[in-house]
Amino acid sequence: MELKNSKTFLNLAKSYAGECQARTRYEFIEYGARNQGYKALATLVDKVVYNEFNHARMFYTFIQKAQDKMITNIDICSGYPFKEKWDLLENLKLAAEDENNEATLIYPEYAKTAKEEGFDDIAALYNDIIQVETCHKMLFTQLYEQMKNGTMYKKPKALKWKCADCGYEATAKEAWQECPLCKAKQGSVMLKIEDEN
Repeated sequence: MELKNSKTFLNLAKSYAGECQARTRYEFIEYGARNQGYKALATLVDKVVYNEFNHARMFYTFIQKAQDKMITNIDICSGYPFKEKWDLLENLKLAAEDENNEATLIYPEYAKTAKEEGFDDIAALYNDIIQVETCHKMLFTQLYEQMKNGTMYKKPKALKWKCADCGYEATAKEAWQECPLCKAKQGSVMLKIEDEN
């Protein structure tokens, strides 16, 4: 079967559109975090934004390989989330839900279809992206829980806090409100994200 005549081809187009939209939704989150003074949180989300860009790039690459001539249009019918509002805490929760849906519902089905249609390389791409989307879900979940519970800059045990702006470090249960060295606000303190592996 030729890729351009397959269900996998349409799934690639849906995935490309979904990753582009996720990238933009997460840029909204990054923008909101930065405007509210959460520079370190914004930096973490910006890394996810770049990941989503590269996922879209990989899907686009396979679409372009499907035929030699220029593709002027691919008609797709698919649903995409438009849940986020201008609320940072809620958007972190919704981002975790969106990543979970991609990792557990959408992309496993697309990988299965690609495998059934004989596109093992595309099935492998989906499986690799599932692993990343699972990590994104865990990151957004932790950020949401820490912000909701007031534990983003306060921990039960003393640990090392580091200013992302100047590199100053101090060990305490709670991060400083203002960096003693460069006077950056608490939002510049690097966040502690637990590795759930």
